[in-house]
Amino acid sequence: MSSDPWGRVDETGTVYVRTADGEQVVGSWQAGTPEEALAYFERKYEGLVVEIGLLERRVKTTDLSAKDATTAIDHLRTQVDEHHAVGDLEALRKRLDKLVEAVESRREERKAQKARQNDEARHAKEKLVAEAEELAASEQWRVAGERLRALVDTWKGLPRLDRKADDELWHRFSHARSAFSKRRKAHFASLDAQREDSRKAKEKLVSEAESLSNSTDWGATAARYRELMADWKAAGRAQREHEDDLWNRFRGAQDVFFQARGEVFAERDAEQRENLTRKEELAVEAEKLLPVSDLKAARSAFRSINERWEAIGHVPRDARPKIEGRMHAVERAIQEAEESEWRRTNPEARARAAGLTGQLQDAVDKLEKQIDTARASGNNAKADKLGRELEGRKALLDQALKGLEEFGG
Repeated sequence: MSSDPWGRVDETGTVYVRTADGEQVVGSWQAGTPEEALAYFERKYEGLVVEIGLLERRVKTTDLSAKDATTAIDHLRTQVDEHHAVGDLEALRKRLDKLVEAVESRREERKAQKARQNDEARHAKEKLVAEAEELAASEQWRVAGERLRALVDTWKGLPRLDRKADDELWHRFSHARSAFSKRRKAHFASLDAQREDSRKAKEKLVSEAESLSNSTDWGATAARYRELMADWKAAGRAQREHEDDLWNRFRGAQDVFFQARGEVFAERDAEQRENLTRKEELAVEAEKLLPVSDLKAARSAFRSINERWEAIGHVPRDARPKIEGRMHAVERAIQEAEESEWRRTNPEARARAAGLTGQLQDAVDKLEKQIDTARASGNNAKADKLGRELEGRKALLDQALKGLEEFGG
């Protein structure tokens, strides 16, 4: 019989292992010596030690699932419980028990981690849904559309929740996207309709602009083009493929008209500048008639100058007031000379002036005598009053004498 601390072989070849519950039969060995029998079952024990060690490392260092770990533990425990090895089987059971605890701890830890991830995913998806629902009311079509597409990509990268919660959130998310797409589609459909209306309106404006391009009614046509431009701006934009072509036609028609008008105006401006030069020469000639010394000659010369003036066409508008003012000044001076001559040679006016002067002179002489009489009698108050009246009559007399001088009297 052979034995060691954990097992023995009896004389019949039966192999035993020692446990806390007493000896347990391991098996029967008939092929060799008892030492070889113990060595064989000890190697089986060492094999179990290695397998348990490997499982311990896998549980500790890999993502081995709890289910697979439990299956492996149960398999090893069955081998230990069947006593087909010689060694400290109780120690192996304790290690397996600790592995069970480790797997259970890992299970709870993963469960808690999954719960946290699930909670984070829920909050993340709720946040995506809230933003999508806010974007559903946006009219920033391009920006909001791009953001919604980005939210879909973000959603796909998040873990799924339980089916009910995930489906509810996805339904809200999808509904928000659909609402935005429906509003955007309606907006652009409306925009297309508006742009078609704009195209039709601009077609009419272009037709009228082209029909006016050869007009020579410069003022009225230029005013109409300004109205057409205002109508063009108010019409809004047509579709992109039509807008540029319509604008080029519209602008081209205007360019034809305004270029023709510009050429005509340039020619007219040159003519008016030449007219201004000629009128300035006539103004200088007219101004040489002043001061008037020979009224008849001055009147005749001015009439000749004025006839030549009227034969000259228009001058530039901004120069007109000044040049015409110079001629009017000469004309007024001649008119004033005529009025003065008329007054001087008018017999009736001369007689009236002479009569008035005589009357005023008589009144002055009379007042002077009355003043002398009043002072002689000592009535100074009356003399002062008559003196003030005398001053007024003398002033009138001076004016009448000046008027009489104009008649050569």
